[in-house]
Amino acid sequence: MSKGIDLSKIAVAAKPAKSKEEAGLFSILNKDISFGGNGFNDKKRESFYHELSILIAAGVDIKTSFELIASEQKSEKDKALIENIMNSIVNGSSFSTALSQQGSFTMYECVSVQIGEETGKLVAVLDQLANYYRNNIAQKRQIISSLTYPGIVLLTSLGAIFFMLNFVVPMFSDIFKRFGGELPAITKFIINSAAFLHDFGLLFLVATIALVWFILKQRKKQWFRRSSSKLFLRMPFVGELVRKIYLIRFCTSMTLLISSKVPILRAIQLIRKMINYYPIEESLDQIEKDVMVGIPLHESLGKFSIYPRKMIYLIKVGEEVNQLDHFFQKTSDQYDDEVKHLTSIMGSLVEPFMIVFLGLVVGFILIAMYLPLFQLSSSF
Repeated sequence: MSKGIDLSKIAVAAKPAKSKEEAGLFSILNKDISFGGNGFNDKKRESFYHELSILIAAGVDIKTSFELIASEQKSEKDKALIENIMNSIVNGSSFSTALSQQGSFTMYECVSVQIGEETGKLVAVLDQLANYYRNNIAQKRQIISSLTYPGIVLLTSLGAIFFMLNFVVPMFSDIFKRFGGELPAITKFIINSAAFLHDFGLLFLVATIALVWFILKQRKKQWFRRSSSKLFLRMPFVGELVRKIYLIRFCTSMTLLISSKVPILRAIQLIRKMINYYPIEESLDQIEKDVMVGIPLHESLGKFSIYPRKMIYLIKVGEEVNQLDHFFQKTSDQYDDEVKHLTSIMGSLVEPFMIVFLGLVVGFILIAMYLPLFQLSSSF
């Protein structure tokens, strides 16, 4: 996807810029972790929605807009995708229907575009979808930046430990056998660990590959999603980070739908299809039933531990003053700031931990190997 459309190809008068009130109506979707499928990644989606919003706002008809965007594609697959959407629209389908027919766009995108079509705010929705994926990219880069160095240190640590156990320890072990005598307990432990790695290392590698294959095969099944989500939520630090990431998506999605005058019950139904996270999906199924019989939203949310009490209190206030969209947006902004802070802390803590871990393990192995030599030298 190119970085921009060559607007010199068209000659149209730009429409007046949208008002702040209109832009605020669709101030949707803060940062979230979401990976695009079928090769149409987040960067391409951001460019697609950004360029399309510019062209439509400038008064270019939808068919010409898609033709211009398609002509800029470097990938034949991406070009075919854009053209398929255009052909569906030309043949009478709505934009949102055309997106859903491709299988490359999420439910969130299709529903957002549908709302934009129904409310006449398509340009605002496209602009906010572009902003959504722009934020996704920024957040991914932040997390990757925080974890890259610790990841390199971890791999280096494992490589150093593997080298020492497979080459250094056996060499010392042969020396100890020649001298005989009783070895210290930590030396025996290291030698036995090296022997275990030598005898069962290949089996361990095969088991690891089999475990990864099993996870990939089972990851979409209900029992696996339920168990894995519970496990992650119980993990210190990581569980809180994952929870807040998905709460951001929930709150920002509610902001869009409620501000677009979608009934609360319909909004819950749509979000249940849009959020691919088992604890929230499960809760929304019961929340939908509660709201249907007249139970307030905040009261129903309070039945589930995934939703923090502070968030529930803010939603209660929003219901009382009839400004739910405003309070969902504020909650989303708060969690977005907290996620940034958590990722920053994570990078700051993991780096020294990995370095200390490597130093301790390597130091332990060296002490275990040299301790018998010190004892032998002191006996003379």
